[in-house]
Amino acid sequence: MHSDAIRPIADPQLEAGIRARLDSLTKPPGSLGRLEDLVLQLGLIQQTETPQIGSKAMIVFCADHGVVEEGISPYPSEVTRQMVANFRTGGAAINVLCRHAGIEPVIVDMGVGHPTRNFAREPAMTRAQTEEALNTGFGHAAHAEILGAGEMGIGNTTSAAALFSAFSGLDPIETAGRGTGLDDAGVARKVAVIRRALAIHQTKDPIHTLAALGGFEIAALTGLILGAASRRHLVMLDGFITGAAALVARAISPGALDYAVFSHCSGEQAHKKMLDFLNASPLFDLEMRLGEGTGAALGIGLLESALRLYNEMATFQSAGVSTSIPRAASPSTEAR
Repeated sequence: MHSDAIRPIADPQLEAGIRARLDSLTKPPGSLGRLEDLVLQLGLIQQTETPQIGSKAMIVFCADHGVVEEGISPYPSEVTRQMVANFRTGGAAINVLCRHAGIEPVIVDMGVGHPTRNFAREPAMTRAQTEEALNTGFGHAAHAEILGAGEMGIGNTTSAAALFSAFSGLDPIETAGRGTGLDDAGVARKVAVIRRALAIHQTKDPIHTLAALGGFEIAALTGLILGAASRRHLVMLDGFITGAAALVARAISPGALDYAVFSHCSGEQAHKKMLDFLNASPLFDLEMRLGEGTGAALGIGLLESALRLYNEMATFQSAGVSTSIPRAASPSTEAR
């Protein structure tokens, strides 16, 4: 993994050229809002005034978590394996959205049936396991020019909440939510488990923190974000779990998030706080909390729509539309 190759995307001259093209289209300046921001970001990533979508892939990393034995999920770990089988046969929500948007789904088994260790008692992963997972995700960034980030893993909202608390300093009461449907007692148990883990694992090194509290799929997602940035590929993030990976990626290489788009604000209760902590503005909020990359798939659709507008709309000049606003007649002129 070569995160030292990551460079910020800022380029004032290129930005001026892209904005000039956007403002030449037959619309009031800035009237397409965030869609214009998407075009600008993609152009800066690709270093061109004529950005293109190219190939699209949704990378869905799947893994099990040892912390499930603490009773932090209403579902057993077996559900991870069952859902991966559903992904492979094309029956899950992410498969439907990928078919609709022409995105290639790539399902990656990072540890299904072979969970991390229980981080409430010991580090979830060794340093070597963490680096291997990071490298796997990094390598998958070569799969397409536009990447979506998805995940599946029973127990991974607990891991994501623990990472959020570790990086932000927030108490787990603010970072832990209901996940796949915990009741109040279940949430309280989840909070207690995370507090215990944070007391055991205290480190300032981001990779050590990831190893202690993360999961194989979260480490791979972190690697995907870093790999996308190193290859100058855009990565569309999904919800709370991919946001936790973004926290780690930013700690390793702050410029990596120049290449990421946060598709939506999830229904998981701490995701808005996480987005605020990351200074990130999601594209939409539909109260979704499924994961799998479903929000990212919708986000890629918005990106493609934005680029079509940029490339296919007429300009004021080509359409013969006036860019001047007629001045209202003065009262004295009307009186004459």
